Amino acid sequence: MAESDNIVVETAEKIFADLADPQTINNDKTKSWQAPLWQALSESGLPLAWVPDDLGGSGASLADGFALLNAAGRFAVAVPLAETMLAGWLLAQAKIASPEGEMTVLPASPRDRIIVDADGALSGRARGVPFAKAAKHFAVLAHGRDGVSIALVDASKGRIESGLNVGYDHSDTVTLDKVQPVTVKAAPKGVDQTTLMLMGGVARSLQIAGALESMLDISVRYSNERVAFEKKISKFQAVQHNLARLAGESAAALAAATSAADAIANAKSFDDEVYLEAASAKIRCAEAAEKGGGIAHQVHGAIGFTIEHILHRYSLRALAWRDDFGSESHWAVELGKLVASRGADELWPLVASR
Repeated sequence: MAESDNIVVETAEKIFADLADPQTINNDKTKSWQAPLWQALSESGLPLAWVPDDLGGSGASLADGFALLNAAGRFAVAVPLAETMLAGWLLAQAKIASPEGEMTVLPASPRDRIIVDADGALSGRARGVPFAKAAKHFAVLAHGRDGVSIALVDASKGRIESGLNVGYDHSDTVTLDKVQPVTVKAAPKGVDQTTLMLMGGVARSLQIAGALESMLDISVRYSNERVAFEKKISKFQAVQHNLARLAGESAAALAAATSAADAIANAKSFDDEVYLEAASAKIRCAEAAEKGGGIAHQVHGAIGFTIEHILHRYSLRALAWRDDFGSESHWAVELGKLVASRGADELWPLVASR
């Protein structure tokens, strides 16, 4: 990891440790922690990490941003940091300056489409949009007669139906009905909805990997503190076996997510190699979220099922992140189609080179 990566992550982790302590957040039913946390993140320039200086951002590298997202996952941060970063990245592809405040991206599912009308207005429905309710602006990828466009939209112009994911964070439905964007420009070649889904999928993979790291730490610590039958439960073979399985899932998720992030950071375009890495990472991390979360709660026993325990902050969000920007089943099907169309012999060298 480069020195600049360390600076970004250290800054973020200090902010998270000071203002996003999981136990403090769990006990705060008014959510008064959100505003100070977002203010500190904004003052550090982290939400616009992927936006160049001349477009109003911090100008950090893709690698810096990916490391930041992994750190955010380790704290199960429940503010639109990842969403604003993705929105800023998307707008920057079209040289659109990012405004201040929370943002999110439309669409957040490969099944939904936003259309550019003949007069330049945007119409369409996007489901499962993370933190749409909290966003001041949307970064929209839309399709029209002239191809793909990227637009900045005032969030107040859309109709938002509130929803919650399994982690109790906003996952809303946004409807745009002939909404005139603040700015709209043609997307550069190679940037389309699949590109956005892959970028979002890797972001979620890194967050899942971070959450699993924390679930492992919490579970190991608990097993060394909990005493049953006059000895620590960490001494029981069944518990040791479960912790080993959890460590394996955590390591697999981190390896897959960081490999995909590295592929994107070093690629000149979203080519077949990036596609393979990103799709595979989302599939493997989604699987690890399900298996790892279950194991962590088993280690904790009855206390692990009480909503007051901080373990839920990680396990439920990891499960929720599985579905954002394409579920594991979606990417498994798409990956299968790619292999079938191109052939394993042609794609294998890309995998082997990693």
